[in-house]
Amino acid sequence: MAEISKEQVKHVANLARLALKDEEVETFTQQLGDIINYAELLNELDTDDVKPTTHVLDLKNVMRKDEPKEWIRKEDALKNAPDQKDGQFRVPSILE
Repeated sequence: MAEISKEQVKHVANLARLALKDEEVETFTQQLGDIINYAELLNELDTDDVKPTTHVLDLKNVMRKDEPKEWIRKEDALKNAPDQKDGQFRVPSILE
């Protein structure tokens, strides 16, 4: 892979609306180059016998089944409401 140039770093910083000093451009150019070089090293690994995975751990869904269940009746929910009308909570208006 080609080395990252200062102009590329400045271009990406401009797209991200970042104002970088010259020292920061130099630092990020070096750091991004190191990251890309490391990623290239990973491409050299033999992964022919490795099965594709979506996650490194074998996770299973531990959620309960979604079954309808009556939790609270409307009358009970509205019982302690400070203000209600037509079976609904009334709240102060926030729009003028």
